[in-house]
Amino acid sequence: MSEELSLYDQIGGEAAVDAAVELFYRKVLSDHRINRFFDKTNMEEQIAKQKAFFTMAFGGPNSYTGGDMREVHAHLVKMGLNESHFDAVMEHLGASLTELGVPGELIAQAAAIAESTRKDVLGK
Repeated sequence: MSEELSLYDQIGGEAAVDAAVELFYRKVLSDHRINRFFDKTNMEEQIAKQKAFFTMAFGGPNSYTGGDMREVHAHLVKMGLNESHFDAVMEHLGASLTELGVPGELIAQAAAIAESTRKDVLGK
């Protein structure tokens, strides 16, 4: 693969991001450790925002219009969102990409990007 291709292109573009986000939220919503944080969430909107965020974060077209990570997760921090919950989300991200056959080095890049949001998501 050319070094010039973005992570977005390397994992398969829009179709791959869409598949990964759909699978990711199936895993998240079936996980008793973290699904309560989505009880009052419009999942169609959430999935669309997550697809746009990953597309932008992985170097694809930027149509992300979501809010500041710290602000949009503050109400979840008040509900008790902590490191263990973030770890569970990271676990599901990795498992989703693995299940879709994304190579390990690309999963590591995606995980590093997601990990870079930890402090803001947890309000630290």
